[in-house]
Amino acid sequence: MKIPVRYNHVGYAPDDAKIFFVNPAELPVQGRIMPEECFFCLVRQTVRSETVWEGTFSMGTFEHRGACEYTGEVLWTGNFSEVRDPGLYSIQIWRRGSAEKETLLYETAPFEISSVWFFRQLIANIKSFYYQRSGVELTPDFAGKWVRPASHLDDSIKFHPSMERSGIWNAHGGWYDAGDYGKYIVNGGVSVGTLLLVCDIAETASEGSGLKSSADSVEYDQSFMLDKVIRGNAPIELQDGLKMYSLKEEIRFELEFFLRMQDADGGVFFKVTPAHWDGFISPRDSDLLQERYVLGKSTTSTLNFAGALAMASRVYRGSDAAFAERCLQSAVAAYRWAASRPFVDWPHNTEGSGGYGDDRADDEFFWARAVLYRELQTRGAECGEWFGDLTAESLRQQLVAEMDALPPKFGLDWRDTQNFGWIVLALQDFDKELQQRARESLEKTALQIIDAQKQDAYGISVSKFIWGSNGEVANHALTLAIVNRWTPTVGGESLSFWCRELVNFIYGRNPVDVSFVTGSAWSSPMDPHHRLSHSDGVKEPIPGLLVGGINCDRQDTHRAPHYPGALPGFSYTDERCSFASNETAINWNAPLTAVLALLCF
Repeated sequence: MKIPVRYNHVGYAPDDAKIFFVNPAELPVQGRIMPEECFFCLVRQTVRSETVWEGTFSMGTFEHRGACEYTGEVLWTGNFSEVRDPGLYSIQIWRRGSAEKETLLYETAPFEISSVWFFRQLIANIKSFYYQRSGVELTPDFAGKWVRPASHLDDSIKFHPSMERSGIWNAHGGWYDAGDYGKYIVNGGVSVGTLLLVCDIAETASEGSGLKSSADSVEYDQSFMLDKVIRGNAPIELQDGLKMYSLKEEIRFELEFFLRMQDADGGVFFKVTPAHWDGFISPRDSDLLQERYVLGKSTTSTLNFAGALAMASRVYRGSDAAFAERCLQSAVAAYRWAASRPFVDWPHNTEGSGGYGDDRADDEFFWARAVLYRELQTRGAECGEWFGDLTAESLRQQLVAEMDALPPKFGLDWRDTQNFGWIVLALQDFDKELQQRARESLEKTALQIIDAQKQDAYGISVSKFIWGSNGEVANHALTLAIVNRWTPTVGGESLSFWCRELVNFIYGRNPVDVSFVTGSAWSSPMDPHHRLSHSDGVKEPIPGLLVGGINCDRQDTHRAPHYPGALPGFSYTDERCSFASNETAINWNAPLTAVLALLCF
């Protein structure tokens, strides 16, 4: 049976808007049906099945009217925002007959109204990075049934033959990038940078912020402190009996890998790659079957490193000054290498791992310069000697010119990273002129995102469903969440409202009726394109992973995936073979993790 109701399959916060859509063409009725013929009600899942709200539908969604451009659907909109009491609910669709005879047409699966579901999903997302760890054992107290022996140690691997360089290298640790067993600086850099933004904002937030109690949750009744989950130094005991590391500790695991990838001259190797693409085998079997290599260096990988490590220096300064100093010195060395080599091309090798090719580096320069400018201005007296002749004045002059050439995009991505520079300049407070300019530019971008959402049938802001469209949606939400740090509205529009509307799309309110995060709901993917999940002998995939989502280009059609429809909006299928729509990646998980965290602050 088709699912006619588009709603957040996990739930809604008590004070949030609760908007859902109905595709009347999928209701079990004959002939055309109009909104006034139906009413909906919410039913609390109690012994009495108490009806708590009734209402009618409106035609269209937000400012959109007519058929959805990418699905052909003409959607109705329902709104039960007045329902705020915590609990489990379902949506029922009824038809009222000519003699007031009522017929139940459809009832959704239960969802929750709760103030903590964002936090519960945040925990799952943060822990998903632990499951992506390479080179170390995943132990039962942390991993549960997803235990894994240490494999891909990568502590003594060769340089790729294309480099014509002898010797071995220690590239131990780090996160697997996606559904494969490659480890990348470029994609890792944008992921780490995104997560460090959260830690940086948390550092400046008031002490003790977080969810004091989760007593209103129907299934998660243990109190947690958000501060511990983001910045804690000790493992956290979870309600399910397992442990997790804080976001800050998990990021450090990846940063240690980054530091190992820097060469003596300051340049940074591009990636660690197997010789050939692995099948859906375990890391241990991969170790037995083929060699792994270090590959690179490039200007983009080196600048990703510089930007991320300079951000890390600020975040870890209070908890580990020695590590923070190492991060900053390494960032400066990397920046100097890149500045003397404005464009060293990426290694054009895609056998065994992704390419992440980028033909320009001006956006990465802007990111690195913005962070280094902040460090020089805030810590120049104590670390100026590391920078040598690299001055705050020279960096500022370059930044002003780059702000004209590199306006903010709707969101971050691994190829275009200039939003990091804009965000860093907007959040600092020592250069009021650049702060005001950055904030005004990001506010303009946020309003453009919202305008796009208002004109879309599903309330999203993407112009085309690309590979990793869910990551794009999450990154647009992140832009709104960041701007919301200094102003709650732009152009009279609530940033929080429109940010949460994008999150609703990810968790089920979409054309394919999927909550795109593994383990989050009844509709979550069970067969992601993810080697770890298909080689561990566990039926359920590793939880907390965001799959790529709808991708109208369908680059995997030669693998014969079963897409549910020909129109672009139906270009998703929960099948292992669908690498174009069902793969996971850390750079899609990172912005969703950041948004969930910022919505919890």
